[in-house]
Amino acid sequence: MIRFNKKNVFSKMLPVVLLTLAISGLKTEGWAQAESAKEEDYFKIMRVPAPEGIILEVGGLCTLPNGDVGVTTRRGDVFIVENPTSQRPYFRKFASGMHEVLGLVYKEGALYCAQRGELTKLVDTDMDGKADVYETVYAWPVSGNYHEYSFGPKLAPDGSFFVTLNLGFPEDWWHPRSFVPWRGWALNIKEDGSMEPWATGLRSPCGISMIDGELWYTDNQGDWVGSGSLKPIRKGAFLGHPAGLVWANLPNSPVKVKQEQILSKINPRLDVDKEGRPVKPANIVNEQFMTQADMKQFVPELQAAAVWLPHGILGISNSEIVKIPEGSFGPFAGQLLVGDQGQSIIDRVFMEKVNGEYQGASWAFRSGFQSGIVRLAWAKDGSLMVGETNRGWGSAGEATEGLQRLVWNNSIPFEMRAVRAMPDGFEIEFTKPADQKTAEDIASYSVESYTYKYHAVYGSPPVNTEKCTITGVKVSDDGMKARIVVSNLRKNFIHTITINGVQDKETFFSLVHPVAYYTLNNIPEGKKLLPSEVSTKNSGKGGKGSSLPSKSTVPVRYKNTKGAAANPATSDQTPTTATPVSSKTKATKAPSFAEVKNLLQKNTCLACHNPDTRQVGPAYKDVAKRKYTVAQIIDLIHNPKPEHWPDYSTPMPPMPQVPNAEARKIAEWINSLNKSK
Repeated sequence: MIRFNKKNVFSKMLPVVLLTLAISGLKTEGWAQAESAKEEDYFKIMRVPAPEGIILEVGGLCTLPNGDVGVTTRRGDVFIVENPTSQRPYFRKFASGMHEVLGLVYKEGALYCAQRGELTKLVDTDMDGKADVYETVYAWPVSGNYHEYSFGPKLAPDGSFFVTLNLGFPEDWWHPRSFVPWRGWALNIKEDGSMEPWATGLRSPCGISMIDGELWYTDNQGDWVGSGSLKPIRKGAFLGHPAGLVWANLPNSPVKVKQEQILSKINPRLDVDKEGRPVKPANIVNEQFMTQADMKQFVPELQAAAVWLPHGILGISNSEIVKIPEGSFGPFAGQLLVGDQGQSIIDRVFMEKVNGEYQGASWAFRSGFQSGIVRLAWAKDGSLMVGETNRGWGSAGEATEGLQRLVWNNSIPFEMRAVRAMPDGFEIEFTKPADQKTAEDIASYSVESYTYKYHAVYGSPPVNTEKCTITGVKVSDDGMKARIVVSNLRKNFIHTITINGVQDKETFFSLVHPVAYYTLNNIPEGKKLLPSEVSTKNSGKGGKGSSLPSKSTVPVRYKNTKGAAANPATSDQTPTTATPVSSKTKATKAPSFAEVKNLLQKNTCLACHNPDTRQVGPAYKDVAKRKYTVAQIIDLIHNPKPEHWPDYSTPMPPMPQVPNAEARKIAEWINSLNKSK
């Protein structure tokens, strides 16, 4: 029986099909664009079946030298999965009875795991396939707080181990604390049981990883953490959350920052109600604020994000980081993949160093996993093992736990392979040659920059957003690179680069993922392009540059809480005048999901809500059943009422930054989902 790969067959037939269309006078570009490929056409998600009765709430993964895979669970078990990439993998229980194992590593014939209160060595001395030695390498203090998770270990080049320790969450959980020494820290532990505190400023550091011999981590959005990001953890560094600084005065601390240095500059927002009870502080829309870059001027030890992962777009609870090895996943070898627990997705990251500092771009890579992604590990065949759980945390997907594999089919998708900072803009490298006509058109590109607040409130909306003007583009002769000239680059800002018009030269497909998020920590020195070197062709209506303001983006006046004109560089830009909300509106056709999807993504609504199924928050169709008016939904977006949904553990934060016009469009679409009207 002969099996055909539909992508390969289509690729071989394509020249004939395009020639036929050309002869018949049809536009090949419009036809092919409608047929553009999706991420699932290149990367397939496959289930790793576990025996009945095994609950795989995966907390740790590692690949053994023989190709077997070690899997730990939050319930305290360790399994060895033999033949993990076959149709019938065999699960062997190696250890059990431990406390919430959230990491696993192999070293010299033994497995090492992080339990809630210790680093444990597991050894099978009698070679019966089960651990008979459970040895405490090092134990750290615990207070008993439910949120004191411990992550790791990761193996350092010198054979020592790194672990990261979560802060504890008190009754006012929006202000986590370090109740006992080293909570909110990264620790370096030697085989002999000695421990050296390494760095602090961590909040909920699930994504501890060792990349090319250097320690990295991802944190979860929350207070002092505006959005998820990748950061290196260098010895003596302060990573941003001030709670762990209470132990910085201990004799063996390498961190010299004092908590007062942070809290003297930024209000800790210990808000209370009339009875003196703690209340969760809300984002203040028109306030003067600081960013991480602002604080770094006062506290040089503060490690800013190398690459931001925009909240609600590239995840809400970022986790494991892995480097793509040579031979795996084609053109992306050497880049990073990052899992996300809340949205059950994997992101891709390209990094470079500019002026000695890391920065780079992030993209969506693969969605559609069955549960929240906590751990990633490369299998021996080059596929990616994906460990999942959602208990207590909530996630997208229909399952509560599991183990899956991501497999590449050896076809090359049309993607941005890399984005590099240039003195006058960005250079985009494609995975395949781009069509010269569409790539030289300024209208194919748009750029916008923004940043996040550094404050004691849970998360941050995007602030200080600015459209960027593109004045030219230069495409390489082979079509593999396009360099765009951007007139208003901003250091220490995230630049959203959207490429909706460029097409694959061979297939006329659009990019699978047309949006990159570049964290511009430094603008490089070097030669800028001359006007004579670039194309200024623009098929759009924006005039000289595709990102010039239109009527909908004409600047408006803003004011701060004192009523004075705000400094655009430090104000949360939200108009002070808004269109009055009325429940009596002229009946119009409700927008479709396709028409509101970009608004839902832009305003991070899809981080917690799904149109049809329960996620972190209720499904939109369930909201529609409540029969709120459009005006009521707009008000609930800006000022949520968690008491309306008592069976959801995570309350929705206020979203006053969502413009009324966008909130109205979203509300009209939500109400259109009510089929019982």
